[in-house]
Amino acid sequence: MNKYELAVVVNAKLEDEERAAVVDSCKALIERFGGTITNVDDWGKKRLAYEVQKMKEGFYYFIQFDAESTAPAEIESRIRIMDNVIRFLCVKQEKA
Repeated sequence: MNKYELAVVVNAKLEDEERAAVVDSCKALIERFGGTITNVDDWGKKRLAYEVQKMKEGFYYFIQFDAESTAPAEIESRIRIMDNVIRFLCVKQEKA
């Protein structure tokens, strides 16, 4: 099992319930592919460095999880087609 961190930027125009549903579906994807979520950081609404899809703000979430090495590719391919996710990035965390 490797440690990973998934950063997700969610559309700022969504209501709280819709935003929570997007984050929950990201968590469900991680668990579906054998991952174990260890921590979820909600950074709240932040200004984007540059305009993406005519949006200037987004909600940032960082989800840390443990999973096999094949899981991140599967998770990214599913998140890529989610409508309300503006940007995402999954990185392997180095061992300290």
